[in-house]
Amino acid sequence: MLIRLAGGDVVDPVNGPAGRRDVWIKDGVIVERPASKRAERTYDVSGCIVMAGAIDIHSHIGGGNVNTARLLLPEQHAAHLRRPAHTPLSNAGWSTFNTGCLYAKMGFTTVVEPAMSPSSALHTHMELADIPIIDKATLAILGNDDFLLSMIRDNASTAMIDDYVAWTVSTSRALGVKVINAGAAAAFKENVRRFSFDDVVPSYGVSSRRIVETLQASVGRLGVPHPLHVHANNLGIAGNATTAAETIRAADGRPLHLAHLQFYGYGTEGKRGFSSEAARLAELVNENADVTIDVGQVMFGQTVTISSDVTRQYSGMRTANPKKSILIDGDGNGGGIVPYRYRPDYYGSLQWAVGLELFLLINDPWRVFFTTDHPNGAPFTAYPDLFELLMRRDAREAKMAELDKSALELTTLASISREYTLDEIAVMTRGAPAKLLGLDDRGHLGPGAIADIAVYRKGQDVSKMFADAALVFKNGDLVVEDGVVTHYRWGKTLRLNPPPDKGIVRRMQAYHEDRYGLSLDWFTFPETAIARENPFAEVACRS
Repeated sequence: MLIRLAGGDVVDPVNGPAGRRDVWIKDGVIVERPASKRAERTYDVSGCIVMAGAIDIHSHIGGGNVNTARLLLPEQHAAHLRRPAHTPLSNAGWSTFNTGCLYAKMGFTTVVEPAMSPSSALHTHMELADIPIIDKATLAILGNDDFLLSMIRDNASTAMIDDYVAWTVSTSRALGVKVINAGAAAAFKENVRRFSFDDVVPSYGVSSRRIVETLQASVGRLGVPHPLHVHANNLGIAGNATTAAETIRAADGRPLHLAHLQFYGYGTEGKRGFSSEAARLAELVNENADVTIDVGQVMFGQTVTISSDVTRQYSGMRTANPKKSILIDGDGNGGGIVPYRYRPDYYGSLQWAVGLELFLLINDPWRVFFTTDHPNGAPFTAYPDLFELLMRRDAREAKMAELDKSALELTTLASISREYTLDEIAVMTRGAPAKLLGLDDRGHLGPGAIADIAVYRKGQDVSKMFADAALVFKNGDLVVEDGVVTHYRWGKTLRLNPPPDKGIVRRMQAYHEDRYGLSLDWFTFPETAIARENPFAEVACRS
């Protein structure tokens, strides 16, 4: 079918300045205006903003820790929607299905789960397969696993390390590599409770810095488009801006992505020894063109922190709200689930301000990414309110009037007048994520791109505009009308597939048999384990 979106204000900075023009779709792909053919279906989108579908590079939407959070907090988790009987987790009543619907109604069409343990890859992909509409991807966690730490300790060749990283990415069906508090989970097993960038893992004799640099170099040599995704040391601790600064400098001219930088934006000034260092970090990011970051914005209300950073989750258990938590000291990273409520008190006010400072003080929207580290800083459903805070200074000032003034005085937020433009929003949530992930088929509206398109009605209420898209197309298929998901289709799971070296496969077989007494088949899975297409492609879905 040839589809025409007529008369909209197209915001597509990848392909030029914003302006009023038609967008044409044929067979799920954006095309040039046909010379002679008429559209078989026309949508009048005059008075609307037309953008590519949005991309979230860091949102915890599936996997072992997400699943455990549902078990810990049944009172907060419910089966939000009925779903067909033949999706992979249809009998569990999980909210995976609703995840795709809620993202789609905001105009998001691609989401990355950034923390997949390779040993639980099958479970993660089964959860992702239950999420409709959107395309998904994962990042495989390395950096606390015995096999890698042993190779670094024993000065293994770069070729051997590259083979192991490539094997992990391939067998876990990932789109990239993440390191979480490098070495800290391994050190935690030997009663180490704080671990910084130059601390050394007992029994291995390797520092966190060396682990990060080893993985960063390997990802670069392998040609993985997304740079090493780094969850740095000392998350959430006063004074940890120094750790973030050291990690940024360690990039040394090579691409590096720092996750949820807001949680590292803390100094030690003031009576409570907790202040903002966001301006300092923003300046460092501005000076280092090879460094990208996502923010991890805090918003107020109840949430749950989900992390494979077992050291951080152990220390956070004392502040759990409600007073229950789970700690997993597992193979590799382990992790923990700690529920938390962000309040507009001193600490919550400062965290909220730090995230906004980073958004507003980092100059280049191609290098700062829109996240709340869902659900750690806030659920992704808070995105529309965050868009409004970035685009309207008066909205920020109104919110600041409700918050702790002594905390805000230790930030620069009140002095910042910048307001994001629609072009900058489109860069940060469309063009830049696609570029960072190496996905040139999306994030823009040029000919040849997949027809992932979000149409928003203009209005002064920025939050409402982004919360309820007027129209959303996924691969040219209309899935949302007036903020309501009218039906769903199944998206894809995006992955890299570097061919594994036969030598590393033999080594991994021997390693798993020796370490676990199990065949390597227990830790890998064939293509047939996850169906590529779902036969139930036209089932009604309520939002």
